[in-house]
Amino acid sequence: MAAEKKLAAIALADHDAVDGIEEARKTGATEGVEVIPAVELSVSFHAYHDVHLLGYFIDYRDETFRGMLGAFRTRRDARGKAIIDRINDKLASETRSPISLEEVLEGAEGALGRPHIARVLIAHGHAENTQDAFQRYLVPCDVPKLFIPMQEALDEVHRIGGLAVLAHPTSITTERPTLTALIRELAGMGLDGIEAFNNLGTEEDCRYLERIAHDLDLLVTGGSDYHGFESDIQMGVGRGSLSVPYRCVQHLKLRLNIADT
Repeated sequence: MAAEKKLAAIALADHDAVDGIEEARKTGATEGVEVIPAVELSVSFHAYHDVHLLGYFIDYRDETFRGMLGAFRTRRDARGKAIIDRINDKLASETRSPISLEEVLEGAEGALGRPHIARVLIAHGHAENTQDAFQRYLVPCDVPKLFIPMQEALDEVHRIGGLAVLAHPTSITTERPTLTALIRELAGMGLDGIEAFNNLGTEEDCRYLERIAHDLDLLVTGGSDYHGFESDIQMGVGRGSLSVPYRCVQHLKLRLNIADT
């Protein structure tokens, strides 16, 4: 798909999983698409939970890291099953047919997350799209998840040779003075960059995040946050207007002294 859309590079950044990177890099080599090994970690920071931290150019083969993700996934799968149980209770109250854990796991391919549950809800006709599935079922039926402390996540990304980037920062808070202070604190803790180009902010948000990155000497990255099945998001362009320049990749490489390809 990336080759068909003539994208120069993509980063495969699954939530708390790296299982697809090897296959993606091999296919990317044959299709002429640069595949950046990455991951998206679910972390906690102060009173904020489910903050997302991206790790780019990580050593995804590192056994200690993969072991940590495996343990995290075990807890994640248990949470997924509990969410499905709650959703089925809600579906029963609406006289709708239940969904099964097996259906969700079939589409998850090793990394069970709420978007995979949303996909099954849509397939059953219980929701129109991913946003509808979250609003009607996944948010009200949610089960608290475990998070990696921010400093631990930053240190681990750096330990395996990667760069740590804060994903879609405005999802933490839209209060700019608060967000600016948080990013400044994170920069002091070792944060390498922020995802200025993303689906969750406006063009003005993007410019604001770019200014913060410039002031704090942080890298700027971007991503469409495409999971493979959304009806309202496309790879590379998000909801249609997103444009991530290749210089973002070049700047990551420069920071890591990786030769450009």
